[in-house]
Amino acid sequence: MHAEKLDFEYILKSYEKKDTSLADKLFNVNIARTARNFHRQIPTFRQTPLYPLSQLADMLGVENIFIKDESQRLELNSFKVMGGSFAIYRFLQKKLGLSDKEMSYKYLLSKDCHDKLGTITFASATDGNHGKGIAWASRMLGHKCNIYVHRETSEARINAIKAFGANVTVVNGNYDDAVRQVAIDAEKNGWEIISDTSWPGYTEIPTWIMQGYTTMLLEAQEQLSGMGYFKPTHVFVQAGVGALAASVIGFYASLFKEDMPKFVVVEPNKAACIYESAKINDGNPHTVTGDLDTIMAGLACGEPSPIAWSVLKELVDAYVSVPDYIAARGMRILATPLKDDPMVISGESGAVTLGALYSMLTEKEMCKDLIEHLGIDKHSQILFINTEGNTDPKHFRQIIWDGCDPVPKEYWTQR
Repeated sequence: MHAEKLDFEYILKSYEKKDTSLADKLFNVNIARTARNFHRQIPTFRQTPLYPLSQLADMLGVENIFIKDESQRLELNSFKVMGGSFAIYRFLQKKLGLSDKEMSYKYLLSKDCHDKLGTITFASATDGNHGKGIAWASRMLGHKCNIYVHRETSEARINAIKAFGANVTVVNGNYDDAVRQVAIDAEKNGWEIISDTSWPGYTEIPTWIMQGYTTMLLEAQEQLSGMGYFKPTHVFVQAGVGALAASVIGFYASLFKEDMPKFVVVEPNKAACIYESAKINDGNPHTVTGDLDTIMAGLACGEPSPIAWSVLKELVDAYVSVPDYIAARGMRILATPLKDDPMVISGESGAVTLGALYSMLTEKEMCKDLIEHLGIDKHSQILFINTEGNTDPKHFRQIIWDGCDPVPKEYWTQR
């Protein structure tokens, strides 16, 4: 027996013509190549895999499903290091007054560079993965790091940040409170903030962070081409403050212009600030308040990044807000694949987009207008990014082993 209404919400957007001007400026392919050229200089850097989930695609009635697995990125178990490391690179480059041709990762490690710069303290607020990436990049380059987390951050995520030499401060509030507190303390102590959210007067570094993410998108597009696919027809991407979503969508919009894929942004319904901004529909970003109590720790953000929203509002075809069990279902699907599909270890924030697609395509009658609006059919090639692996082992086991956050019985798989 099925419920009368699927318990996630969505907003559909239509455009006479999408405005790619900001995407072209911020996320064009040359910027992506610059970011990748930097990342390739990092010791131990390797391209992460792009997996086809062909059997799952066949089950759901689409041509193919592809997942870019960022759980294998360096030693960080997350994509976040791509943005943080590139932003630190750009920050130091600007401070040194060097061009891309003069600048190198090797030079940043040199005595000459450290003599000129001294020891810098980088700081940021985080839900876990961004702070870990900043801590890692700071330590690799011989600088200090202070990371602020909110009170609901798990001990495992805090310890992972500390493992890379950062000092961690727990703020008695949510993620947005941590963002405000680190800004106050950084100004007082002369620290340099490397934040993935923007605010008035602070846009350059968040832009560099978003541009750093384009390395993995350039990889993904080349990997797709190697499999014989010109481009994805649909891109599903998760959102916290919106930085990743803007980067992914901006890159593909700039690359393909009028022939761009359809874009879907997915958020937890307890922290759906991008969804809320689309719902109010006045062109401005809007904040959601409260504890932001979702299992998707990496997406538990109440205030959108204004610069990210400026990109998203011009390009997104559907905004989707989902309950926590959708993410848990996605984790279980990836961890227990159909025969011949690869197993992918994904955390809560990494799996929510696949969980959303599965729910859409197994409850078609309740999502008919969404599916038709996006044009998802047997010819669709859908791209996802697994943004994180098992970053909270205790909770991961509770979901995969113990059935935490179960799917309501009325939505159980019928095939």
